[in-house]
Amino acid sequence: MANESRPCPCDIGDRFDYGGRGQDVQVQHIKAYVCKPPASTDKAVIVIHDIFGWQLPNTRYMADMLAANGYIAICPDFFAGREAWKPSDDWSKFDDWLKTRDARKINKEADAVLKYLKEQCGAEKLGVVGFCWGGIAVHHLMMTYPELKAGVSLYGLIKDSDDISNLLNPTFFIFAEKDDLIPLHQVTLLEQKLKKNCKVDFEVKIYPGQTHGFVHRRREDINPQDKPYIEEGRKDMINWLNKYI
Repeated sequence: MANESRPCPCDIGDRFDYGGRGQDVQVQHIKAYVCKPPASTDKAVIVIHDIFGWQLPNTRYMADMLAANGYIAICPDFFAGREAWKPSDDWSKFDDWLKTRDARKINKEADAVLKYLKEQCGAEKLGVVGFCWGGIAVHHLMMTYPELKAGVSLYGLIKDSDDISNLLNPTFFIFAEKDDLIPLHQVTLLEQKLKKNCKVDFEVKIYPGQTHGFVHRRREDINPQDKPYIEEGRKDMINWLNKYI
């Protein structure tokens, strides 16, 4: 049984029964899922998974949605072969599990993916989106890699001590109003720091009544009351990428 005092109240949400339209490839030391649009393009987006890993159908669904909107989408295994978290795992061991998967220590993987996109896919205009654990990774990458022209962080955890004001390029932050994981005061504090110190375009948006993971882990067809916000979040993500890439 999962421990009830869960340090991370992440659940899988509505697991999509979805096979994916792309294919798995080897990118140096890691595997990745790649989906390409019907027409050739030099625009690509890196899609960063949550704690449930690169093979979660929900995340592949997001990659395919980006491909349908004209981007080469790649969802690499940023855990580099280490096991993803499973909903049946013991939540009392979650902190120890997380220590070996630091979302800010992914430069080796990011370097490999960027090289692959440029050399194998002919990508020149690059962006990144990330969910939950991947949202934290987006914060890190957008302060590290100037070639990433746009970032979208979806409910990436923030601590009061975090300062992510030195973003190098425009970044969009999506949060859920009723997120058990990210108190609204942290979102307010983040926005204040960005307004004070950030030199590039950014936007922080809170979606009313939504919970953690709503954009990629909830199925709009079985959550009619949430459908407008799920669709709005997805549309906002794509619009941000379109604007800056």
